[in-house]
Amino acid sequence: MNNPQSFPCGNNAEEALFFDIYIMKNLMLSLFFLFTSIFASAENFSSQTIDLGVVVSDIEKSLTFYKEVVGFSEIDGFEVKGDFPKQVGLTDGTPLKIHVLVLGEEEKATKLKLMEVSSIKPARKIKQPYIHTLTGFSYLTIFVKDVDLVLTNAKRKGYEPYAKSPKTLPKGLPQDICLLMLKDPDGNFVEIVGPNTKKLGVKK
Repeated sequence: MNNPQSFPCGNNAEEALFFDIYIMKNLMLSLFFLFTSIFASAENFSSQTIDLGVVVSDIEKSLTFYKEVVGFSEIDGFEVKGDFPKQVGLTDGTPLKIHVLVLGEEEKATKLKLMEVSSIKPARKIKQPYIHTLTGFSYLTIFVKDVDLVLTNAKRKGYEPYAKSPKTLPKGLPQDICLLMLKDPDGNFVEIVGPNTKKLGVKK
């Protein structure tokens, strides 16, 4: 960059003009690099949704829960065989058969990838009474239009609401929305969020 004091100038007006140009040039360059950095970061994502992989102990039970209770749809899954699972650190070499569930038909719909891994050392199930019992990803939040429908499906399949849910959201949050907490066959927390159930009524 040029030093503004090195600009040739014949009088105070010219000096002020060159100084203003210098400041504007540096300001424009700074903004250019700022926006370039922001856009480059945003453009690095090829999708604005994430896929979530879940290891389960009984694939049939889990598929029943997520499809027939929560409402996911199943699309074509895939298998990962050979040396690849071990080379990238997915498994101890055990092949994977992955069932893919989606929340809708849109291309960018959230995908839940369920898999039962038949390893020599089976996956451990750890009792988790609260979301803070273990660190890491603790629960799914799924937004629905009809909480009563999910509640009915759950009870039909033998799943009861967890704790004292469903409950209307606490004060300060929308009072016409409730949270139903369920636990999947492996004890993972699944939040169902949507309009108050008929029993809770419409609150304002």
